[in-house]
Amino acid sequence: MSNYIITINNIKKNFDDFYALKGINLNIEEGQIFGILGPNGAGKSTLIRIICAILEPSFGNAFVMDMDVVKDSEKIKENIGYMSQKFSLYNDLTVLENLRFYSEIYKIDKSIKKDRIEKILKLSSLEDKKNTLAKNLSGGLKQRLALGCSIIHKPKILILDEPTSAVDPVSRRLFWSIIYDLSKEGITILVTTHYMDEALTCDEVVFLFKGQIIGQGNPTELIKEHNVSNLEDLFIKYSKQHSDISVNSSFTDLKFFKEGE
Repeated sequence: MSNYIITINNIKKNFDDFYALKGINLNIEEGQIFGILGPNGAGKSTLIRIICAILEPSFGNAFVMDMDVVKDSEKIKENIGYMSQKFSLYNDLTVLENLRFYSEIYKIDKSIKKDRIEKILKLSSLEDKKNTLAKNLSGGLKQRLALGCSIIHKPKILILDEPTSAVDPVSRRLFWSIIYDLSKEGITILVTTHYMDEALTCDEVVFLFKGQIIGQGNPTELIKEHNVSNLEDLFIKYSKQHSDISVNSSFTDLKFFKEGE
């Protein structure tokens, strides 16, 4: 058996003549918060969908909990939680009804279902909203409910695809406090994000660009290694090295220019 909970060997994925992934190799340790970073179109969502056993690779192989993503796709899906960029909720159901619905999908035993739902409501701070229709929730509350639905079956791996892209800063912070609590319980968490403050708190990050890995490591150590001020500057540095993108000023510089007008 592998020492890693996720192992990816030379994965390639093409859609006709377009290669979304061009030979990805990754080893992810159990219990890590692992960040997948990159600009739009870098291949992040494609990689996530392969790990979730939703999409088959065109070449190479990937193993999740020592199970093959192609041969054992259904077993893998039973052991992961997945939260997409769009809230996968039923708007005409209440918070409680959504949780009950997902508990049925994941075939949670009736003897523990009630207790499991109550724990999710408490973890998500949604007890006072349990009878509210999902469509009437704010973006931050929908986000927490979607997270609750994705972990109701106690998955070993939680995969979050840009989960905080449409919520306010307070909701982002509350969401990540839940993520840290789940990580402490030993759940391995994969997250794609454009927010560098979120990425900085990951145990390890990988930078994707045009379907290839262009950087990987602990975010704090990467910042020191590349002699940059923060992870955003490193992101821009990588982008400049691998494309014709040119960014000449940091936000600090831009503020200085404005004040000097």
